[in-house]
Amino acid sequence: MNRKRTNSNMRNIRTILFILLSLFSFTAAGYAQSFFQTEEGTVTLIVPEDLELVKVPVRDSRSLKVGDDIRQGDFLGLFTDRHHNKITVTAGVSGHVTYINESFYGKYTNVPAGAVLLKIEKQDLLSSVQGSDVTAERLSLKTVFSNLIESTGIYALVVDSRLTWTEGFGRVLMMSVGALLIYLAIAKGFEPLLLIPIGMGAVLSNIPLAFINDEGGILYYVFNVGIQSGVFPLLIFMGVGAMTDFGPMIANPKTSLLGGAAQLGIFGTLIGALLLTQYVPGINFSMKDAASIGIIGGADGPTSIFVASRLSPALLGSIAVAAYSYMALVPIIQPPIMKLLTTEEERRIKMTQLRYVSKREKIIFPLVVIVLCALLLPSAAPLIGFLMFGNLMRECGVVERLSDTAQNSLINIVTIFLGLGVGSKLSAEKFLNIETLGIIVLGLIAFSLGTAGGVLMAKFMNLFLKQKINPLIGSAGVSAVPMAARVSNKVGLESDPHNFLLMHAMGPNVSGVIGSAVAAGVLLAVFM
Repeated sequence: MNRKRTNSNMRNIRTILFILLSLFSFTAAGYAQSFFQTEEGTVTLIVPEDLELVKVPVRDSRSLKVGDDIRQGDFLGLFTDRHHNKITVTAGVSGHVTYINESFYGKYTNVPAGAVLLKIEKQDLLSSVQGSDVTAERLSLKTVFSNLIESTGIYALVVDSRLTWTEGFGRVLMMSVGALLIYLAIAKGFEPLLLIPIGMGAVLSNIPLAFINDEGGILYYVFNVGIQSGVFPLLIFMGVGAMTDFGPMIANPKTSLLGGAAQLGIFGTLIGALLLTQYVPGINFSMKDAASIGIIGGADGPTSIFVASRLSPALLGSIAVAAYSYMALVPIIQPPIMKLLTTEEERRIKMTQLRYVSKREKIIFPLVVIVLCALLLPSAAPLIGFLMFGNLMRECGVVERLSDTAQNSLINIVTIFLGLGVGSKLSAEKFLNIETLGIIVLGLIAFSLGTAGGVLMAKFMNLFLKQKINPLIGSAGVSAVPMAARVSNKVGLESDPHNFLLMHAMGPNVSGVIGSAVAAGVLLAVFM
């Protein structure tokens, strides 16, 4: 029986890997075509908007010059826009370089809109000179060692740091951050399933001259195909639904109010983002940007990615990093807030045993939620629909193979690629800017407000309830499942070693998942 189950899992893994690799083969291109103008056999490279030129082609250890041959597909430049998105420009024709604008055609140069960088005279046939003198020059000992030295990461860090600090010291700093995340995962046990892929993605994306995170690199495809498209968040939601038991919430429906109260951080941070725009120079968040940043307060990485991909694609990387970083750091962030807002007596409150929830109730629940979502908030249907679909597979009991795949093979594979994709946005040139730092600060405020909102709601409810609720389970209202519930139980055990709150905390925890999806639907309905 175990062997059959293992073989089934292996087949599932191979099938899922094939599907994901097939998805990676599709990429979006075409924006670079707007860089070129053709007139009477001459192709002109013109910058369509204000950009920064960060990389230029190198020929035999020298820059491109007039008279050089250009072949179709040759690299001509790597640009970044004001949102730090990278744009790779390659030649669409073959010919000779007839003009180079030396004022702007260089590494880390700000190029204004409309600037002409170079001109290429089209030619169908190109010949190359071959001879012993040229070969000797190219293969001289000096040239070989020069090329070898210039191809090292150390050389790139030293030289590039003279041009801009983010390409030198900044890369070292972000690789150190990635190494720290890996250390926390391995040595301290802080959510290793998240922190190890994110940390490794951060290290890989900051290796100089590797171009893993540029167009053509594996991490570029992982992020664009899986995260920016919204595919990975929905698959994660389906897996979470397949792993989640909604029984504790069904057995004690009033705890769902705690999950709703924990969404306070979302709307509080939306206002905070607008205040930063108003009073901090260099930060300019629109209402859509503020809504995308606010969703971090739900402590739900997939929901944050899904909303940002639709409202603020330019901020998607920073928002994804903030959301998943704070999800992984739940054991560090939440306990001080929980202890600050509760007394020792409140932390010792014991809750009664939950009632039994029948199989019929568990099957009906996801169907009812989907119907209500379709009638009241269709914009949240992708998130809630996939969550409830996964849960229905779990509870119906007739598709065990599908349920097993969703909660094991599928979600494990997606988690690996999702972590690497999120970590790839920790590259120095994208991460080390004032807007990203603003998002990180707002994310921490959002998460803290969400935690506090759930705890304070539990304290407020206790004013009217005969059977008191332990306020610690209110912190589980943020939708970091099941991390937040485990933290509530751990803090409770510190005050009373015999007070087990895990199952009680799962009620607000799973309701927080639904609450964050509903909040996301509201924001999408208002701002799209």
